Amino acid sequence: MKRLASLIVLTALTAPLRAADGPPVALSMEEAKEQALRNHPAYAAAQLRTLLAKESLKEARAAYFPTATGFVDAVDAGSENTRILAGGLNNPSVYDRVADGIEVSQLITDFGRTRNLSKGAKLQVRATAAGAESSREQILLNVEANYLATLQAEAVVEVAKQTLSARKLLVDQVTTLAKNQLKSDLDVSFAEVAIEQAELLLQKAQGDADGSMASLAAALGRKDTPSFVLADDHQGVRPPPDLAILLDSALKQRPDLLNLQFQRDAARSNAAAAKDANYPTLAAVGVIGNAFSEDSHLPDKYAAAGLQLNVPIFEGGADMARQHEAEIRANVASEALREAEDNVVLSVRLALVAYQTAIQRLSTTKQLLKHSSQAFELAKARYEVGSSSIVELTDAQLNQTSAAIADANAEYDTRLQGAILDYQTGSLR
Repeated sequence: MKRLASLIVLTALTAPLRAADGPPVALSMEEAKEQALRNHPAYAAAQLRTLLAKESLKEARAAYFPTATGFVDAVDAGSENTRILAGGLNNPSVYDRVADGIEVSQLITDFGRTRNLSKGAKLQVRATAAGAESSREQILLNVEANYLATLQAEAVVEVAKQTLSARKLLVDQVTTLAKNQLKSDLDVSFAEVAIEQAELLLQKAQGDADGSMASLAAALGRKDTPSFVLADDHQGVRPPPDLAILLDSALKQRPDLLNLQFQRDAARSNAAAAKDANYPTLAAVGVIGNAFSEDSHLPDKYAAAGLQLNVPIFEGGADMARQHEAEIRANVASEALREAEDNVVLSVRLALVAYQTAIQRLSTTKQLLKHSSQAFELAKARYEVGSSSIVELTDAQLNQTSAAIADANAEYDTRLQGAILDYQTGSLR
């Protein structure tokens, strides 16, 4: 009766926590990933950065197109003999006038500067797109890890429930035998200790499952904590490819590496554009307009066209400093890429070792579960015929429970290590 009362109290305390946010919601792995990508702010920010880079590309390419500027001038000279006597080398005559006009300018060549700026901006777009993909894969790995952790916790809960049921049955059997003077009260006490241990195991397992469910909801970007009904496809464990294939895949398709590669190439293009800034710029310029003032010195309409050549001569060393700065930034980007590639090689090696170890551990735990189950059945048979003590039986039962939990943990840990290996090689989808 005490055990029954404790189970009722435990259920009454934990059930509201699990049902507080509504009825259970069916959720598959693919649905979980879709929800996370829709809700996660990091992925949204990464996509916005890609849009920003595209606008910067439009800005860089704008130099290829004509520019038009409108003017309106109204000048009161105050005197017909007004002259500018200082402040410039231009024509000093100033006349009363009201005029408007348009100036159109078209770049002919800047000796590659605009081309390199546009190339660098285009590479930056690709870099931000790769950065968004890197953010996406991190989110997917987080979701898959929490999804598998929740499945793992639920599997342990199921083992705990089965253990509690089996030990309750054992208590009933031993109690009946003790009433018939076939077993001692000491056996009943050992059996009751075992059932209390099973209740503690179930309480801990249920708490871990509730915590995993909350972590999964957070990974999905949800403020509430609903109770999900997860679909487990029980995917088979696949053997890993050779290390050389994994490294080649990682170096070619890891989005974070692609991001750094495009950033390096963009920095090199910007360095080339900074060097091109030392060369002249040639443009075609045309102006046309109307003069509304009836001044005898000015026509009522005007138009002009010509070529404008700008030659940088000296800016206090600013152009050379900008060139050196861009070249150094390109070298920094190259070294950052090289360091990242070294780190990726190490990460792939470690992920492969962890995955291989998990596969071996899974095989061992399955054998352990098989043998511990056989040992428990034998111990149970020996106890029923009086050939062994209750201690031997409860030890065998404990070993079976531990093996079942280890097998559940090993199965989902292997799948998690496989997902981590996919992430490290850029293959997580």
